[in-house]
Amino acid sequence: MTTRQRLMQGGGAAALRLARILAALLLLAAVPATGAGAARAAEPTSAVIFAYRHFGDDPDPFGTIAVEPFEAHLSELRSGGYTVLPVLDIIAALRDNTPLPERTVGITIDDASASVYTIAWPRLKAAGLPFTLFVSPDTIESGGGARMSWAQLRELASAGVTIGNQTAGYARLLGQDRAYAIGQVQRAQEALRAQLGEAPKLFAWPYGEYSAAQRDLVAGLGFEAAFGLASGVAYAQSDRFALPRFTLSDAFGTIERFRLAAEALPLVVADMSPADSLPLDNPPHVGFTVDPAMGELDQLACFAANVGRAQVEPLGGRRIELRLAEPLPPGRARINCTLPGPDGRWRWLGVQLSMP
Repeated sequence: MTTRQRLMQGGGAAALRLARILAALLLLAAVPATGAGAARAAEPTSAVIFAYRHFGDDPDPFGTIAVEPFEAHLSELRSGGYTVLPVLDIIAALRDNTPLPERTVGITIDDASASVYTIAWPRLKAAGLPFTLFVSPDTIESGGGARMSWAQLRELASAGVTIGNQTAGYARLLGQDRAYAIGQVQRAQEALRAQLGEAPKLFAWPYGEYSAAQRDLVAGLGFEAAFGLASGVAYAQSDRFALPRFTLSDAFGTIERFRLAAEALPLVVADMSPADSLPLDNPPHVGFTVDPAMGELDQLACFAANVGRAQVEPLGGRRIELRLAEPLPPGRARINCTLPGPDGRWRWLGVQLSMP
């Protein structure tokens, strides 16, 4: 299985077989010079944001990364080909559409597990790499030895680590009413301000899930940005309260996969449907309009986890709709699209949906 296939799909044996064939064809195909040149001239301000969770020997392959591959990631980032910046600096550049260095990377960690303090933090500090840690205060109070302590969090914050809000109890907000969502977000802000002396400016959606109304709610509470868990590259025109992140774990943490994601370019789109994580139908109706600067779309390829390749249907102009051969399974589902970009790099667009 190639790294690109695993990144696009996240599972499904039949989908993997289809992806092998497509990936081989795409990797052998030359990017049209006119399309690549046009895209290069209009390349937007962008950055790749990575999302880690637990470190070491946790048995969950989708939420944990072992020490050896994590150290390989850090070594790659320090190799000279990337610029790792604080996430708040990246957000400011995206907001103001000011240039960022090529191959800019941001690092985030969810869940404030004890392994962040014992494994990730010493290695990130030694490498001189900034990062943001998203915290749910209730889990600090009740987590015992499985979570960091407030004293440890204060140590990280004093050393320059950015602390973000991930609701009071790492609560699933999707399907909850407005009062519940506000309570979860604001209670976390108050606890983090009381313990750390400052309220967070960044927010991460638990499980990567949100509704359009909840997105608007968080945008109105004074945060600079909010992050989901759909794969993709954040760019200047992205919705700052639904920014993508590439998840890294034992299941998707090989150095080849890491490099592919770290070098990814944005697939710039507009008029995305559905507008949030809750599709009305299954198979869902997924569509978007691709910016002309992205060049020709004949090599655009999309896959749905556990289902396989989606039919890419142009509707005229630059509008694209995706047709799935079968319904998505219940729970969280991801659809990933790629398009060849300049210099052998790939453009990425990810969509995360929550199916009933």
